[in-house]
Amino acid sequence: MQLLSRMKLAAAAAAISLAGASIAQAEQTKLTMYYPVAVGGPLTKIVDGLVADFEAANPDIDVEAIYAGNYNDARIKALAALQSGEPAQLSVMFSIDIYDLIEQDAIVAFDDIVETDEERAWLDSFYPALMENGQTLGKTWGIPFQRSTIVMYYNKDMFRAAGLDPENPPATWDELTKAAKALTDADAGRYGLMIPSTGYPYWMFGALSMQSGQVLMNGNGTETYFDDPAVIAALEYWRALGAEYGVMPEGTIEWGTLRQNFLEEKTAMMWHSTGNLTAVKNNAEFDFGVAMLPAKTQRGTPTGGGNFYIFKETSEDDRRAAMRLIRYLTSPEVAADWSIKTGYIGISPASYQTEALQKYVEEFPPAKVARDQLNYATAELSTYQTGRVRKLLDDAIQAALTGQKEPAEALQEAQSQAERLLKPYQQGG
Repeated sequence: MQLLSRMKLAAAAAAISLAGASIAQAEQTKLTMYYPVAVGGPLTKIVDGLVADFEAANPDIDVEAIYAGNYNDARIKALAALQSGEPAQLSVMFSIDIYDLIEQDAIVAFDDIVETDEERAWLDSFYPALMENGQTLGKTWGIPFQRSTIVMYYNKDMFRAAGLDPENPPATWDELTKAAKALTDADAGRYGLMIPSTGYPYWMFGALSMQSGQVLMNGNGTETYFDDPAVIAALEYWRALGAEYGVMPEGTIEWGTLRQNFLEEKTAMMWHSTGNLTAVKNNAEFDFGVAMLPAKTQRGTPTGGGNFYIFKETSEDDRRAAMRLIRYLTSPEVAADWSIKTGYIGISPASYQTEALQKYVEEFPPAKVARDQLNYATAELSTYQTGRVRKLLDDAIQAALTGQKEPAEALQEAQSQAERLLKPYQQGG
């Protein structure tokens, strides 16, 4: 079975190679690709295997994958290489880096590289929700690969013990609060729910605010809506889960240790990236489920994760070679294999039509939750001055959760400062 899978991947690589260019027995094109290792699991081995399969079918291209740490590390190291005069040709970086990369004139639009109708069709082959963070100014700058949504993991055994239906997880905020209360056991040190508030608090908050009826920014990266009443209500609810209802620890909850808390049954439910799905599947010693996030006025989650970018300081031959690599890694067969091995979303409808992913979803239904949730997804917070704007919101969230400020006060201050940062990018600013 494993041999058959590798044969299919090699065939996909060969097909894309022939579509891109005939392989010449000339000097190799050398590509350097920075890659973020941001979620637990043997991702480096998986990526190494994919690169090896690609190189076997494309002997005229040599790929060096540099594992750079988290997303921020990957961006910093890739841009530092660019400034040093020894740039990489491509990288997987945060999908939300798009405006900063454009402003630095660091990347090239894929529309300016594609040449054939087949390549143009490829640009249109991905889930639209995943493209929201990759397209702006009328062009496509990022291609989805390591992509996710936030999902709710829950312990079915704990649901049964608390008299809750394990096949009907909470679908609304009211149901979530009620279930979390039933699942909380203070004497045993077990909480009903944990939502991480370090690492990527703005990401979790993007889900809550959308569920409350308001996204955090416009589609041009020039406006934020942090002080909208629906956004304020979302932060008030988040704080109330710990401070008022007692179903979640008060203060902040660590992103990096939450999965282990869930596996050790210190929480019955957790909100986390679907990128953790395979790790939870392989390590949970209890019956667990995966559900879409609950709704207040609507369901909602931001997408997340990384896109492929091609750097501008590359030759025409390097760009074409980078395109061949990216097309291979985003092909339906490879995307399906990647999703099965990691838990990340299959990035195109075609990936879910492959025999491998169809069979996997049939045998393991949680694998389709993140895909189905794309119907309720929005773009992750991304604006010009992304890092500074994101920090304003992160600080506001943590100030509210720790009781240093009221949610309305914290968000109004963040909005005021974000408006100052974004004014130069607005028409007439």
